[in-house]
Amino acid sequence: MVEVWRSPGPRPSHVTAPDAAASLMLEPTDHVHSPTSVLGGNNKVEWEGVGGLESLQLQALKNVASRGVLWTHPTEAVSIVFTLHHGGDVEADGNCLFTAFQRAMQLRESPLEVRLRTVKRFLKEFQSCTVDQQAVNDMVSHLYSPDVTTGWGVHILQDVKLLARKTDREALDASIEELLQVGVSRDSAAESIMKDRCIPVTNGESWAKYMSVSGSCNDEYDIITLQYTEEGLLSVDENREGRAAAFGDDIAIQCLASEYEREIFVVQAHGTDAMVESSNCLFFLPHRPSPQAQIRHPPVFLFMKGTGWCSAGADHYEPIIANPASHLPQEKAAIVL
Repeated sequence: MVEVWRSPGPRPSHVTAPDAAASLMLEPTDHVHSPTSVLGGNNKVEWEGVGGLESLQLQALKNVASRGVLWTHPTEAVSIVFTLHHGGDVEADGNCLFTAFQRAMQLRESPLEVRLRTVKRFLKEFQSCTVDQQAVNDMVSHLYSPDVTTGWGVHILQDVKLLARKTDREALDASIEELLQVGVSRDSAAESIMKDRCIPVTNGESWAKYMSVSGSCNDEYDIITLQYTEEGLLSVDENREGRAAAFGDDIAIQCLASEYEREIFVVQAHGTDAMVESSNCLFFLPHRPSPQAQIRHPPVFLFMKGTGWCSAGADHYEPIIANPASHLPQEKAAIVL
């Protein structure tokens, strides 16, 4: 299920198969408004209208919009050229992965329903006998409950995520207040009580609880974030209004790919101070379904942009509208996936 780190296997040679491609593109699903809207419909925005892009980013994105990207099914003799267009802004509220995916696919479900389907898929596969649960637990712990005594060569900040039941918040606040009365600082008191009484995100079960949080009053849990520097605790985000949502991660993207039976490509457009080479600012990061799933539909593309290392490839996703372009020659595609 969590296969995002594995190397892609060999693909068949690119074969023009218009009949098979059409069949794949038009295969009906019960999730979308119509068969053709699997590919995003006409709600596209030209790249010139997208804010925050540097000239090199814009040039690269316009290139893929005019020449297309060539996608080949991993196991079938199906090759399709897609032109890629921006699908519009989405709110940066922690739900952007699921909102961007929902808009790129033109799904009937709401972004919240997409989120919960993703979690359900994760649990189905995590609880099966085909998954290395310890490997998944180790990955989750590394992401959300890191050892704050190590790892400082990567970033100057590390976050530890905890889950507080909404029904427990009054009792937690009362306990924090007791420590404040004896002279303990607010952050130290909150850290002590939260670490003692909240659920750490350290395994598959707690990841499912965490990823279910959308920042709604209907959530069962609130997300608490302890932020550390190498010197120790920096801050505690108690999320007192319960509006913080769990950002989608690579595990969630893998589950989306499995649930909707398609590859997902995250298109990263890096800014100048994040590029290794100025001529190469665009990257297509593939996420395939798990071995338990199949690829039955065309891929989905999600967009990330940034102008610096901390924001390039960060955690804000925007939809990309992928339109099949049979009139474009495959051999002249800007990108071969």
